[in-house]
Amino acid sequence: MFRLETTIICTFSVLFVAVKADFRARNCSQVAEACAGRGFSFTNIPLQEIPGPHLRVCPQGNTCCTQEMEDAFGQQSKLDFDHLLEETTETLRTTFVSRHERFDEFFLELLENTERSLHEMFQKTYGKPYLQNAEVFVNLFAELKRYYTGGNVNLEEMLNDFWSQLLERMFMLLNSQYVITEDYLECIIKYADQLKPFGDVPKKLKVQVTRAFIAARTFVQGLYVGREVAKRVSKVNGTPACLRVLTKMVYCPFCQGMPAVKPCKNYCLNVMKGCLANQADLNPEWNQYIDAMLLVAQRLEGPFNIESVMGPIDVKISEAIMILQDNSAEVSFRVFQGCGQPKPAGSTRSARGVSNVYSSRFRPYSPEERPTTAAGTSLDRLRIVWRTMQHSVIDIKEQLKLFKNFWSNLPEAICVEYKVTAGNVSEDECWNGHTKSRYFPEVVKDGLTSQVNNPEVDVDITRPDTIIRQQIMALRVVTNKLKNAYNGNDITFQDSNDEGSGSGSGSGCTEACTTEIARFATEFPVVKADRSGPVDDSASLCAPSAALLTMLTLSAQAFCQQWR
Repeated sequence: MFRLETTIICTFSVLFVAVKADFRARNCSQVAEACAGRGFSFTNIPLQEIPGPHLRVCPQGNTCCTQEMEDAFGQQSKLDFDHLLEETTETLRTTFVSRHERFDEFFLELLENTERSLHEMFQKTYGKPYLQNAEVFVNLFAELKRYYTGGNVNLEEMLNDFWSQLLERMFMLLNSQYVITEDYLECIIKYADQLKPFGDVPKKLKVQVTRAFIAARTFVQGLYVGREVAKRVSKVNGTPACLRVLTKMVYCPFCQGMPAVKPCKNYCLNVMKGCLANQADLNPEWNQYIDAMLLVAQRLEGPFNIESVMGPIDVKISEAIMILQDNSAEVSFRVFQGCGQPKPAGSTRSARGVSNVYSSRFRPYSPEERPTTAAGTSLDRLRIVWRTMQHSVIDIKEQLKLFKNFWSNLPEAICVEYKVTAGNVSEDECWNGHTKSRYFPEVVKDGLTSQVNNPEVDVDITRPDTIIRQQIMALRVVTNKLKNAYNGNDITFQDSNDEGSGSGSGSGCTEACTTEIARFATEFPVVKADRSGPVDDSASLCAPSAALLTMLTLSAQAFCQQWR
């Protein structure tokens, strides 16, 4: 009886070993097929399991892998990690690239169309007198463009200079029967704040222009920084410890004869949280940056948006000129009181001034007579540009909201959305790093310091990644700038070497991104002050009589009515 039982046990043992050997041989055969499907071209894949003391990453029991195979899996793990990071951040990167380019083009086109509209309107309305003094307006737009594209321009000082130059030109035309010297012009400017020759228009326009341009430039700079941060973070390499664990997670099932078995979800999350610990530390600053971008986006839609400021700027400047003409006698009288009366220009110049006096005003256009030439076309182009931009503002706001918590969500995105893990299969049917079974450890929290408890990845929490730290600082800098821009304050944008983001240009353009400034040439001479000639206190007061002011003012009034 004992001999019979021994025979039966031996028989079953032999059968079990045979079946097990056949099963293992079959698995190694599947490994060969799986490796070929992944693009590996191994010359010597075991047909059956072999002892595995040569393995350094995967379990060293019986295995279907040679050392050559494990080494190749390690190299492929680096490529896989880079590809996964590149793929999961692609939408983020392409969104920032496309939106940055779109807004930059919009703002520049808006500026160009506004300048073209003003030139066409003023040239048609004022003719030769405008062309003689067009450089004042050309310089205004050149400085606005220079500021937007990152130039070192103080908007308030630049606008003050514009109104000062315009006052000088207008005062000389109002008093063309006098010799106006450079010293006299400097005296006039000293009294400008008291005189308020253009009413409240300069003050209001200064607030509107500075707020609008600060918001526009900073928003585009913000898009550029976001683009650069996403690009640089997506290129951060995995550490050797990370790549070792990735190999264990993805390819060690091959060595165990289970190439079709995928990692357990929580196992994958712990691996990715360890590998992407530095990226997760970017998340708090990233969220603050997104919130600040959304705030400035509100400025692009609000009352100080750049279109509502730049669209009617020609009309606002014309209103200022009309205010000066309406009060020209009082302005001249007060200037003469403070600066003295200038020397008469002489009979020839006085006669020319008197001959240009017009006592009547140009009548306004009726709605039916509104210009349909190039001026109207430019206004239409301007409105089309802004309508498109408004849709883009709505679009980018929605996109920005979706990108909150992007970096802390990366492990979930890689493990689940990109189907690295086993998905909805039974918890006992996934790879847990050792065999096909349930994964028991808890998922660790996000961030570098939390990885001290990571059961899978050995993370040195005392050595944060340098590139990531640079991007954190870049986000802090631009977030501070965005918050100030929302409040109407401008801060000089730091050099790219200081920020670590590569954003040195005001509009986010690189050195290859140049801005063409359209300038309108004129064949007429520019009105300039006579730089010689003494001030004569005995000269008599003469009422303003320049034809330019009459033409400018009354025709501008017509355009004001059309605009409204």
